[in-house]
Amino acid sequence: MEHAVLEILNRPGRKERRKGRLGLIITLSLVGLVIVSVGSAMPAPAAERIEGRTTVTDGDTIAVEGTKARIRLYGIDAPESGQTCDDAAGKRYLCGTQAADHLAELIGRSGRVTCFEEDRDRYGRIVAECSTPGNVVINAEMVRAGWAVEYDQYSDGRYDQEEAAARSAKRGMWQGTFVEPSKWRRGDRLQTERVADGQPAGCAIKGNISGSGRIYHVPGQQAYSKTKIDKKAGERWFCSPKEAEAAGWRAAKR
Repeated sequence: MEHAVLEILNRPGRKERRKGRLGLIITLSLVGLVIVSVGSAMPAPAAERIEGRTTVTDGDTIAVEGTKARIRLYGIDAPESGQTCDDAAGKRYLCGTQAADHLAELIGRSGRVTCFEEDRDRYGRIVAECSTPGNVVINAEMVRAGWAVEYDQYSDGRYDQEEAAARSAKRGMWQGTFVEPSKWRRGDRLQTERVADGQPAGCAIKGNISGSGRIYHVPGQQAYSKTKIDKKAGERWFCSPKEAEAAGWRAAKR
């Protein structure tokens, strides 16, 4: 009994417990402030820098020799390799090829560029802003020359002035009419392109025949833009997946 009374008497009172809890809270708060202060003082990790000789893949993609790095130029979208546009006279020309040629000219004979990574795209490619040894930012220059548009979906508006200047001066693709590259990849075509390819209006699905059988590709799939329709070989356009499957074609896996 005496031991129990002593134990009760020795227990901290409510005021003491409150003081103890308050002291613990203050201590933890101070520790948190120290951690935040240290964390904010730490510099942000530097963007990856990639340098070397490059080869042009298309108007907005380069590969760095000696590495596995494949770089997508940040904030811009150039016409695809097989894409055609109409010039001022309404004549079709390979704007995708001209865009790639202009990029090669910007990079020059040395082929050397310096790139700073901004992001990674869904294909795992490095997305970067790149410049030549003469400090020419090739992303901006491609847009200024009219051989690429600003990729609004992924851009921060960095090249909107260059695009406005190209449009006003009717440079590159702006000399005539074209389908934005992102829409072209989804199957949109100029009237002149549809006529040349035999594509019916509103029918953008490609029925291809290969060693894998009869496969149809819908806009946005990986091999869509590269797939060509050869009607002599039995290939054809479809207006819907249901129509393609009814004709004996199966969907491409990617």
